[in-house]
Amino acid sequence: MARLPADPEGFVRANLALERPAMVPEFRLWLATEYVPIWQATEAWMEQQNIDPPFWAFCWPGGQAIARYLLDNPDTVRGKRVIDFAAGSGVSSMAASHSGAAAVTANDIDLLSLVAARLNAEANGLEFEVSSDDWLANPDHAPAADVVIAGDVCYEREMSVRALAWLRSHANAGRLVLLGDPGRNYFSAQGLEELARYEIPTSLQLENRGMRETVVWKVLPLAD
Repeated sequence: MARLPADPEGFVRANLALERPAMVPEFRLWLATEYVPIWQATEAWMEQQNIDPPFWAFCWPGGQAIARYLLDNPDTVRGKRVIDFAAGSGVSSMAASHSGAAAVTANDIDLLSLVAARLNAEANGLEFEVSSDDWLANPDHAPAADVVIAGDVCYEREMSVRALAWLRSHANAGRLVLLGDPGRNYFSAQGLEELARYEIPTSLQLENRGMRETVVWKVLPLAD
């Protein structure tokens, strides 16, 4: 069961700071920085706060790459229904909303992630829907959408396999599917088409290098 602190919005504001991500300085997000407690969070501290590991508190390079691509290519989503899988901080959803999408839904199974995503949208005068449903448990190519976006979802073997299969099912249904990935261990470019490539500054405390080359891929349908 997803966990939440007693005052979720207050927790985000008390433990994070409004910062501008390197690749999307157009936005301010509630993020962990070296000078806020959540940066050095221990397992015991998270248990005390009743939260799961706060992956949503960082603007990962895959999400930043998708956001940058949408901001630079707004026709990709303008007037369309967009769903953002494993949205984390919501930066990609924000970019879709800012670029004129007709409807945007940010999805994450961590309820506190969705609280943070809503606060991030609010801080930038944007709006989108949120969903805590486990979309990987859905039938193929559900929920309905015109464009499907996902960033940094290939960090575990099982997650990568399931997520890529689910994304492929949307591509097979004729939808545009965009995946942002910085070369995670379980990523495979098979059946993907490169659309853009970015060098994104990262923290050495989170990544094994100070810069991550991150690619926006189009997920192709399976050949007949």
